[in-house]
Amino acid sequence: MIGASHEPRTAGRVLADNLYAGGFAGPILTVSGAGRAIRSTLSYRSVAELPVTPDLAVIAMPPAAVPGLVAELGARGCRAAIIVGDGPSSGAEAAALQAAMLTAARPHLMRLVGPNSLGVVSPAAGLNASLAPAAPAAGDIAFLTQSGTVMTSVLDRAAAHAIGFSHVVSLGGMADVDFGDMLDFLAGDRRTRAVLMYVEAITDARKFMSAARAAGRLKPVVVVKAGRSSGGARAARSHTGTLAGTDAVYEAAFRRAGLLRVGDLRELFEAAATLAGGRAVAGDRLVVVTNGGGVGVLATDALEAQGGRLAELTPETLARFAAGEPSGGGNPVDLGARADRARYEAAVAAALSTPEADAVLVLNAPTALADGTEAADGVVAALAAGPPRPTLACWLGEATARAGRARLEAARVPTYSTPDAAVRAFMHLVAHRRNRALLMQVPEAAARATAAAIEAARTTVEAAIAAGRSVLTDAEAMAVLAGFGIPTVATRIAAADPLAAAEEAARIGFPAVLKILSPDIAHKSEVGGVRLALGDAAAVEAAAREMLATVAARAPGARVDGFVVQAMAHRPRAHELVCGLSEDATFGPVVLFGAGGTAVEVLDDHAIGLPPLDLMLAREMIGRTRVARLLAGYGDRPPADLEAVAAVLVALSELAVALPNVVELDINPLVADADGVLALDARIVVAPVAAGRRLAIRPYPRSLERRVGIDGNESFEVRPIRPEDAPALAEMVRLSTPEDLRLRFFAPVMELSAERAARLTQIDYDREMALVAVAADAAIVGVVRLIADPENDTAEYAVMVRSDMKGRGLGSALMEAILDYARARGTARVVGSVLRENTSMLRLCTDLGFTMRPDPDDPGVVAVEHTLQRGA
Repeated sequence: MIGASHEPRTAGRVLADNLYAGGFAGPILTVSGAGRAIRSTLSYRSVAELPVTPDLAVIAMPPAAVPGLVAELGARGCRAAIIVGDGPSSGAEAAALQAAMLTAARPHLMRLVGPNSLGVVSPAAGLNASLAPAAPAAGDIAFLTQSGTVMTSVLDRAAAHAIGFSHVVSLGGMADVDFGDMLDFLAGDRRTRAVLMYVEAITDARKFMSAARAAGRLKPVVVVKAGRSSGGARAARSHTGTLAGTDAVYEAAFRRAGLLRVGDLRELFEAAATLAGGRAVAGDRLVVVTNGGGVGVLATDALEAQGGRLAELTPETLARFAAGEPSGGGNPVDLGARADRARYEAAVAAALSTPEADAVLVLNAPTALADGTEAADGVVAALAAGPPRPTLACWLGEATARAGRARLEAARVPTYSTPDAAVRAFMHLVAHRRNRALLMQVPEAAARATAAAIEAARTTVEAAIAAGRSVLTDAEAMAVLAGFGIPTVATRIAAADPLAAAEEAARIGFPAVLKILSPDIAHKSEVGGVRLALGDAAAVEAAAREMLATVAARAPGARVDGFVVQAMAHRPRAHELVCGLSEDATFGPVVLFGAGGTAVEVLDDHAIGLPPLDLMLAREMIGRTRVARLLAGYGDRPPADLEAVAAVLVALSELAVALPNVVELDINPLVADADGVLALDARIVVAPVAAGRRLAIRPYPRSLERRVGIDGNESFEVRPIRPEDAPALAEMVRLSTPEDLRLRFFAPVMELSAERAARLTQIDYDREMALVAVAADAAIVGVVRLIADPENDTAEYAVMVRSDMKGRGLGSALMEAILDYARARGTARVVGSVLRENTSMLRLCTDLGFTMRPDPDDPGVVAVEHTLQRGA
């Protein structure tokens, strides 16, 4: 610890006290100018004097001294440092300090937490390297925060509620270690059952999304995001850019990663307590058991307000409740003010066996006619004897409710003091299930634009940029959309001459639509720049003259380049939608969908998703909007073609991937009805994009597709695995012999479950790669997989070839392909574990240049390793 002090209320004193009091089993060395001893332990004047090399350094020194100390520690072999204390948090001075620290640490591969960190606490290791006023208890919840004051507040609240932690990390300025790094560690940490995060900003979006998606598959991750500003959208030129505010993009990112976002710190702990118990719901149907109609109504109101549903109980179920003599005849089940232990036990037992419900909420309000503590005992008894089902409790009141709450909490029943809090906890379970389901479901394939269409669109965009234009013409925009498979209305461009507009309209046909063409007008209808249903050439000419005058009056400085003439689409029962792309400063391109038309900002009904999208994710986006209920049909209005709408969102996602120079795109309106969709108006903003621009989620790497020949006369497509490959992968396993499966999985395997097949096919291309060999009949006949550590130092491979295809060179071709990928990625080493009896794989490894050694932990396994030249 560098900067230890005797002075009260200084960082050096608090850190030293906490470190020595934490119970750390290893040596603690201090560097200080405060004297020869700190807490009666010998102290040193410099890093050079330390008798041993520390694994971890805790630095509490003025900011200017930190880079030099980091360099000195790194040269000694220290692996990490926590930089505690106050320093510049923003501006040029803070940026210069962070750059200097990283420059000092990088040659030694030294990791840094901070600057401006409040420290790190790991109770199980006896490490309290923090400025926390009190040491937290050991537990199984990890807490990550950017704010030191939030850290101390959370620890104080946790102590009052007997909540323990596996790790508490104040990340501070995140010059190096950030949320992505910590999630990578915590995902595999056996001491951590749930992760809580207080987030102000994400620095590396791709690293965060990659780590968060991996962690979200394994354990609950709950996040509070501070700051709901939409200031990032102020400079947007389109409806899409205006609606895609910063907070909405964070919301979409958390949802896509399978994380649960909550509103405040109180709710953070409620959600952690609910989710960390391992409870899972299958749906959003709740049965409510209560001893009072009023509190049952409060719970029902909260449930409907938060998007849940009361379970619809069948007559058979109601008959089971009647055995407990409830006073009501529906859901909520009202047991009445006299409800005692026996009534509660019988009613909860009936609720646990109710097939119509996904969870049970038990309420108790204090009355003079029954004992609430005994009622709690009845609930506990029913849960002990009944079938397992997620159950939550709400014991209202204070003094009279304490004993009942204590009985329930001792039985590990999540218990709350208000119906609203209990319902919110249930909806946390529902939201978490939905988010995780998005990670596990197998989506269908979506149509992809042809290489020729992508190249044509790229040429159009690059030509506009080369000409100094930032907005494509209407005709160019429609052509780009059409190239990606989005239906568009016929469009022509006329000069700024009313007669020329009438002539173009005559070529398209009547009725026609006339729009002003101006690079300075974002929303044409607001300045009188749109006229509809013009029946003949004379009407078009007259409308054009009037439009020129109106636009000149309402937008006097706008340039007018001509007119856009379009065929009038007659779809009187269609819905007007908006969809498009916007560029977020942190997460890159995002896709937007919602209710469209001229009042799009007023309606404020939209959803945001991160590309790449597939049809399943697109449908989920649509379902988050209010307009989705209209699209489903009502009265005599038939449902719109939702698949066509979803296909447009997938096409926009693909456009975002293929055309990085498109920084904003707005289709408004996109009309949708039972006959499909049609883009009536579009605006595309383009700009040069700096090298290195990345999507937050790495898209399908089409560049890795290749054809591989074997046996001299048969070839296979080798390509990255896709989510829709799950059924074909499961079929490959089914057609393989039990012995081959044992050699691959190191255990008897009969088939792949749907969940495991989804996990193996829905991979994060940024940290994992799987290449499949596909035969002419679309069957998968081989797969090779490579999973790299977060530092890309070591990657582990696995390979399997369908049993009837073995011995023909396909395994060798797949291994060569994945090694090529590893070299291009810059991976240092490829390793694997091979059963000693798998002689064919060992022979292949020898041929490919792997070295071999016995596995020290298992004599039946051979560890193989191939050292690659980074970047080769």
